[in-house]
Amino acid sequence: MGAIAGFISHGPVAEGERLVAAMVRSMEHEPFYTLGNYAVPELGFYVGWTACEPSFAAGRVFFNEQHDVALILSGECFVDPEIPSNLRRKGHQLDSDDNWLVHLYEEEGEQCVEGLNGLFSGLLIDKRQGAAFLFNDRYGAERVYWYQIKDTTYFASEAKALLRVLPETQAFDEYGLADFLTYGCTLEGRTLFRGIQLLPAAAIWSFKHGQCRKRKYFSPETWELQPGLSPEKFQTEFQETFRRVLPRYFGSQAKIGISLTGGLDTRMIMACRPDSARNVVCYTFSGESGETFDDRLAAQVAKACGLEHRLLRLGPDFFSDFASHVDRTVYVTDGCFGATGAHEIYFNRQARQLAPIRLTGNYGSEVLRGVSTFKSIGLSPVLFNPELNCALDSVTGSLTNGNTHPVTFAAFREIPWNLFGCLAAGRSQVGFRTPYLDNEVVALAYQTPETLRKSPMPSWRLVKASSPLLSSIPTDRRPAPGTPQPAAALSRLFSEATFKLDYLSNEGWPHWMSPFDFIFTRVTSSLKIVGLHKYLHYRQWFRRELADYLKDIVSSTRTQQAPFWNRRFLAKMATEHLEGRHNYVAEINAVLTLEAIERLLFREFAPL
Repeated sequence: MGAIAGFISHGPVAEGERLVAAMVRSMEHEPFYTLGNYAVPELGFYVGWTACEPSFAAGRVFFNEQHDVALILSGECFVDPEIPSNLRRKGHQLDSDDNWLVHLYEEEGEQCVEGLNGLFSGLLIDKRQGAAFLFNDRYGAERVYWYQIKDTTYFASEAKALLRVLPETQAFDEYGLADFLTYGCTLEGRTLFRGIQLLPAAAIWSFKHGQCRKRKYFSPETWELQPGLSPEKFQTEFQETFRRVLPRYFGSQAKIGISLTGGLDTRMIMACRPDSARNVVCYTFSGESGETFDDRLAAQVAKACGLEHRLLRLGPDFFSDFASHVDRTVYVTDGCFGATGAHEIYFNRQARQLAPIRLTGNYGSEVLRGVSTFKSIGLSPVLFNPELNCALDSVTGSLTNGNTHPVTFAAFREIPWNLFGCLAAGRSQVGFRTPYLDNEVVALAYQTPETLRKSPMPSWRLVKASSPLLSSIPTDRRPAPGTPQPAAALSRLFSEATFKLDYLSNEGWPHWMSPFDFIFTRVTSSLKIVGLHKYLHYRQWFRRELADYLKDIVSSTRTQQAPFWNRRFLAKMATEHLEGRHNYVAEINAVLTLEAIERLLFREFAPL
């Protein structure tokens, strides 16, 4: 959707615009991106951007009439229609409502960010005060990486922009690497890169006269202190809030693609979509062949709504060009998504051909029902050298959820830390929207009664109240409400059993079962059980279609000389996985991903 990068110095900087241009070029991932820059050299403010049409920022600077207040924005803000109306009544000239935030700042000062809704980051420059304000959304989902040296603060939406101009950062951070190898992501404000940190969620940092004042404009405790609601009151509020919020996410002159699955979260979007949402297409990501539950149910839902539905499939080129897909994924996401995420950009590139904006049900299960996959990834300790094992031991147990509110854990930790890689990959191709991080929806989730905290029933009731036809279609995990009990129980049992078999076959295959893999594969394939839920089969792909790629990377001099690995185990790991004697897909992903990070973001970034 776009990115920003720049730096703030205590005074004019020689060749400042050249440095910003280099930072921005490192984030130019596609030919359809627009690039630009803006500088106030006398104040030491330099910023550039990339934008992917039709993003909210649209690759431009937002000014007030006097051009002494400027805003450069990444991401999207969803505005309450009352705000532009109020600003017009006060005499402000708005350019198609797009520059309302600049005028809101003129009315409210830096406090204007406190009421913003969406996933965004930005730099606001006020020449009148000689001040700049660097800020992000309240979840920290729109990342801002920063690095400070002497009297200069560098910032960027993507770490590679800092790596490009700061050679001293082109090395792994010990603690960030330990996080990554323990949980698959970095925690808190840490990153994989030496000296580079993440701007905290809900941050607004003001720079004025050589001073930096750091503050947070929002804390999840504000929502945690809300009183709980009764089940009846919550259901009423839930339905009213979701219906009121959803039209914001359909607001666009460009075509919108709904990334449709067989689950509840996209079902809610379809059931409550506004009547004005006409320029819409639905699609579902799928494998090379066959049909999953998502494929079948999504087609039924789209048909019931009178909308076009497409299956976007993996083609032969995904496997033949897998090395380039891995490199692109690692580069675009700064290593937050690796080898086993190589499909994400591939699919979203297809999605952009249908519609430049993607509306998804992402994060609904995490925010509304407390579903979580955030845990230790359990890499074999034999993979690492002894020194690295000591570092990994130091972070074990540092991810705690015991006293954390489940919605806080989901919205302020799991989504911006653990699920960021998928988001970063997808939005390099399409505008990304989800109603499940809307401020009103998340705030209400904190008021869910304990009896409904993990229940799908509020969502089912919303679907039924909004579209009885859609509520009669089952989801990929549950029969439709009202299904007779014996049939419902059998359907639920079949769905859960096949889901677990899919997980076992594709991701969770234990070492001790490896000798039986051949038998399991033959039986489940003949019964057409495996593949009903999942279409990504990296465990098998690394043994077949991607075997040569795996062997080449693991045996390369670069990988063998990396300081992290037990070299004797690397060859054994690859051989035992290829021969089906063990399941090392998580270890393989770690090795391939770190090799690509080191090669693409360290070695190949020549000094300016």
